[in-house]
Amino acid sequence: MLDQIKAVIFDLDGTLVDSMGLWRDIDIAFLRERGIEYHDSLQALIEGMSFTETAVFCKEYYGLSESVEELKAIWNKMAEHKYRYEVQPKPGVLEFLEELKGRGIKMGIATSNSGELIEAVNAAHHFDRYMSCIVTSCSVNKGKPAPDVYLEAARQLAVAPKDCLVFEDIVKGIEAGKNAGMKVCAVEDAYSVCQREQKREICDYYIETYHDIRNNCYYQA
Repeated sequence: MLDQIKAVIFDLDGTLVDSMGLWRDIDIAFLRERGIEYHDSLQALIEGMSFTETAVFCKEYYGLSESVEELKAIWNKMAEHKYRYEVQPKPGVLEFLEELKGRGIKMGIATSNSGELIEAVNAAHHFDRYMSCIVTSCSVNKGKPAPDVYLEAARQLAVAPKDCLVFEDIVKGIEAGKNAGMKVCAVEDAYSVCQREQKREICDYYIETYHDIRNNCYYQA
């Protein structure tokens, strides 16, 4: 998997950390406070969007009175404690980061999440010790499945897209990596288990945990 790879770029939620499930709880609580019923279809509607794109969408979709910046601040406040004290790394990921560091392979994060929540998770787990760049979708033109965030990460790492390997947990993220001209390894996550077959169809590799890489027992397309 790592042959000829000069940089590895990770998504954050569901890929580096097990955090996707908490957003459903946040969405339910946020909407309940405004007298709005939550439906599971919301997650499919906003999947892959940047934090800002999600705020724009929800403001229009639900007719919310808050500004886009106010919505982002509310969500950051609701999630910050969880990212700092509750969210845990995916199994085997810290060992994998150490292996990449030992091999001299550059690393970066390309995420749809906010800078504030990246800071919170870094305070807890120190991913920033390994990363040469952290790029959010809010800092580029379009969120996933557009390739923008991955191409910007590759630019900051000074590595050609063809020499990059992406780790992603959802279909639109995998599509973003492929659209950037990169190899993509899909990561098993409870949130996207319903996408498992579709993920396998479009990815280059598939792992259930990062231990699969060391044990050489991952799926390869």
